Amino acid sequence: MDMQMSQEQNQTQEMTIKASPSLIEANYILSLSLPELRQTILNELSQNPALELVDHETCPFCGEVMVGGKCENCSREDSKTDHTDTVNEDLDSLYYESYSATSRSLVSDDEDDFDPMSIVASEQDFHESLRSDLHSILPEEDYEIADYLIESLDENGYLRQPLDAIARELGRDVQRVEWVLQRLQEIAPAGVGARNLQECLLLQLRYLEQEGEIIPEYVRAILENYIEELGSHKYGYIARKLKTSPEKVAEARQFIKQKLSPYPSLDPAVGRTWKSPSRSTYISPDVIIFEREGKLEVEVVEGRQFELRLSPAYQQIAKDLEAHPNSYSENERTHIKEYISRTKMFISNVNQRRKTIYKIASALVELQEDFIRYGVRHLKPLTRAMLADYIGVHESTVSRATAGKYVMLPNRKVIPFSDFFTASLSIKDVIKEIIMSEDKALTDRQICDKLRERGIRVARRTVAKYRAELGILPSTLR
Repeated sequence: MDMQMSQEQNQTQEMTIKASPSLIEANYILSLSLPELRQTILNELSQNPALELVDHETCPFCGEVMVGGKCENCSREDSKTDHTDTVNEDLDSLYYESYSATSRSLVSDDEDDFDPMSIVASEQDFHESLRSDLHSILPEEDYEIADYLIESLDENGYLRQPLDAIARELGRDVQRVEWVLQRLQEIAPAGVGARNLQECLLLQLRYLEQEGEIIPEYVRAILENYIEELGSHKYGYIARKLKTSPEKVAEARQFIKQKLSPYPSLDPAVGRTWKSPSRSTYISPDVIIFEREGKLEVEVVEGRQFELRLSPAYQQIAKDLEAHPNSYSENERTHIKEYISRTKMFISNVNQRRKTIYKIASALVELQEDFIRYGVRHLKPLTRAMLADYIGVHESTVSRATAGKYVMLPNRKVIPFSDFFTASLSIKDVIKEIIMSEDKALTDRQICDKLRERGIRVARRTVAKYRAELGILPSTLR
């Protein structure tokens, strides 16, 4: 008796919140990008005989459903444009050989398997991409310098023309030309804009350091002082000069060989540091923002491509089962109920994904309309937490719905959802604003807490780093 009471007294009630399988599945569907969603739907179609994809004839140029063989969208917006020269006939479409309730095969073109909308997101000319990005961060009076520098880059991304010659040609101060060149080097792929091999490799090294790459000892010293000797394989000489072992020099050489490139603009594996997404290649937009009668409107692309429904055959079977349950065996009843329930849940999750993404995209149009219309200079401070609060959902919902997904703007440029948010871009400005408005000196931890209140989550050491970069003293000295 005493032992039983003791056991009862030691028992504690513990409340835990467990996500239901349906919620887990809904969150998974929400997190998928458009290509991933397409593949998930194809997989479900192959496994679930009760699920059916309604086949509509869609326009190969814009993806809109065609009526009577005609696309009203294209005829309305681009009646004077000849699309035939710009769109490949081999487009990734969904075809059905059979509409049987229990067996259907999905056939796609294996030769050129990509989404029609990817064509408008094809990679821009290297110089045009760089010009667009550089203009977005420079004052207008420096555009001439920027354009001249970009057009002076050779096929390997090097600037071979001396800065003083460029300054004389443009009638500008050489220091200003050098400042613009530094901005170019910051936003271009690492190494582009270098004036020689040494500067090219050092720019790439700086980028890797900023990205948190572990740099072997002596790599920088070798690049700064012994790059010619390295090219001549004088490892013993370099080791003596650096007072280290030849093995350390060999380790540094291996890192340089594997991680750095003498041709940055031609090597896709090295230092893609674009600050804007203009180099997106063959990306299918999940959302299209277009202008109609002066007003911005939103469309979720999957709405045109994937109309799912419960198979009419299974609908009829479900009715028969309800009316004559004894006509079916227990296994048949279990099978029918399982697949009908599975189908309804899957369709519901796909539809909910579409509604959530539409809701988020519509809110972004309201909050960032100037950015959509006029470019990055008009981007307003916005975090995912702020957007979540604005539309009344959890921040994790916004993160899942936007991660890895893309938006096509009215100018046909395709950008990631992340470009609408500014926390990662303006964190230094926010830190500076917090410190400038403080009543008493705030510690880095307190600044970190205030950033979190604004939906910006960073570590205390990151705050300390950015504060130091801003030239602001710690709280004990302010």
